[in-house]
Amino acid sequence: MTDETTTDSGDYDHRLHHVAHSELSEHTTQTTGMRRREAISGKSVGSSAIWMGETIVPPATGSGNHHHGASETGIYVVSGNPEFVFLDSEHGKDEETRLKASPGDFVYVPPWVPHREENPDPDVEAVVVIARSTQEAIVVNLDDLVWVGPVAVGRAEDQPTWHEYEQSQRR
Repeated sequence: MTDETTTDSGDYDHRLHHVAHSELSEHTTQTTGMRRREAISGKSVGSSAIWMGETIVPPATGSGNHHHGASETGIYVVSGNPEFVFLDSEHGKDEETRLKASPGDFVYVPPWVPHREENPDPDVEAVVVIARSTQEAIVVNLDDLVWVGPVAVGRAEDQPTWHEYEQSQRR
């Protein structure tokens, strides 16, 4: 008799992967005013459901507006005091809102939410570590912070992929 819950071990990578800081790649989608560096992805280590990297925002600089499609994004502030800007429509009208972060803080960005990063410090760059719930970095650069994704907000697995969303907009 065989155990039907046994998984063929050939489906899994059996080794850990180390990516040195000096090996981070800038060959990922960029947004003006910031520099993204890829560490862990499908391309770099063969990950299937996570992307991680580092973002650097120079002193007295703000990034362009953007969102990350169906990706959930977790951010850890390493250094500097970045501000994360988005439109908060909780009270019935869009109001530009700033989340001010410090080293050691975490920020969560839900799927499809347009935002930008700003570094108001005139002398110190802001450095953050980013983790996304998709294999590759989804970055959609925008003209403004107006919502352009699906209307429903909920669990990432219930959201259409960026490709599905793009296809629906062409119909």
